[in-house]
Amino acid sequence: MKQRITFITLGVADLNTSIDFYENKFGWKRSEMSSGDIVFYELNGISLALYPLNELAKDATVDAGGSGFKGFTIAHNTRSEEEVNTLIQSLREKGVQIVKEPQKVFWGGYSSYIVDPDGNLWEIAFNPFLKMDE
Repeated sequence: MKQRITFITLGVADLNTSIDFYENKFGWKRSEMSSGDIVFYELNGISLALYPLNELAKDATVDAGGSGFKGFTIAHNTRSEEEVNTLIQSLREKGVQIVKEPQKVFWGGYSSYIVDPDGNLWEIAFNPFLKMDE
């Protein structure tokens, strides 16, 4: 697996409060990829996303109540669905815990979730809307 982080997604209790903080306190500008229920900030090669905590937990198929979910995920994006499958199989063979098997997702992509030794969730995803550099 290449050393790459594409998105850090924070599960937030109140999206508007978080938007106010990042835009009005930090002075960050919202990315054009943002929509009504998710906000992106481009950060020099990676993006920070803000997404409602309960919805993010639901997407990862974990409990949002704090037992096993820390309120954020780290995303590693691939160039195809096949690459997601290949990477997940490779990680499985190395003993990595797969939390969510690869599957098509509601936002139009294809993703899976794994967990690191500290319980941090990594999304392994193909996002057909994401422009990736070489």
